[in-house]
Amino acid sequence: MTVVRDVVTAVLFPAGAVFCLLGAVGLLRFPDTGSRLHAAAKAQTLGLLLVLLGAAAQLPWRHAPVLVLVAVFQMLTAPVTSQIIGRTAYRTDGLDRRLLVRDELADRLAKDGTPRPGADTEGRDADVDR
Repeated sequence: MTVVRDVVTAVLFPAGAVFCLLGAVGLLRFPDTGSRLHAAAKAQTLGLLLVLLGAAAQLPWRHAPVLVLVAVFQMLTAPVTSQIIGRTAYRTDGLDRRLLVRDELADRLAKDGTPRPGADTEGRDADVDR
């Protein structure tokens, strides 16, 4: 049984490390805030969960609640933080709107009466030819 746990850990730790590394590389290399958010939130979260699973395979069961708390905390905070950063980038023109397939937030902001900076009175981008 120890050999199986060692093999599982030997697979999960490097896999988690690779995902964390890819998230960091994506954070540095991607061009805009939206794509950087995906790299930071998704790859980093998956990498941490794989490392936690690898650690859980080696630790006694009495330490499992702590690892579960770390995983739950990561799963709750990463999406919320990404959402806040994404909306802030959207409102401060930190996103390349030409890359958006559908801009649902612009419709909502226009309906609420709070157009974003850089938009005309109807909520459309002033610098984009339509």
